[in-house]
Amino acid sequence: METMVVVNGMTAHRANVIFARTGSAVMGVVKAQMIDLLKEKLKSGVAHFLYKKQSTGEIREAWGTCSHQLMKATQNGRGLSGDQVNTVKYWDVEKGGYRSLRYENLIQVL
Repeated sequence: METMVVVNGMTAHRANVIFARTGSAVMGVVKAQMIDLLKEKLKSGVAHFLYKKQSTGEIREAWGTCSHQLMKATQNGRGLSGDQVNTVKYWDVEKGGYRSLRYENLIQVL
């Protein structure tokens, strides 16, 4: 049985970045689709997810958001979007600050 995966331009870009960093095309597509799901959840409210911290290698459980209603008091409109530097940026609702994770370090969206 063959499976066909259809991706949009940004998902394909993310898959290529992950492939370049990990050497696995399958991992690239799977994680790119997980990032799509995470970004959708971040925009609509608070998302719960796991990722590996780049600096220490530890597994981080996070609750974050990109919801404008929850973040508007802290946005200043300056800086690069996460996708411009191949990361997912979010507001950490537990720590009360902005965080980011590299595409390939996303483990699970809960």
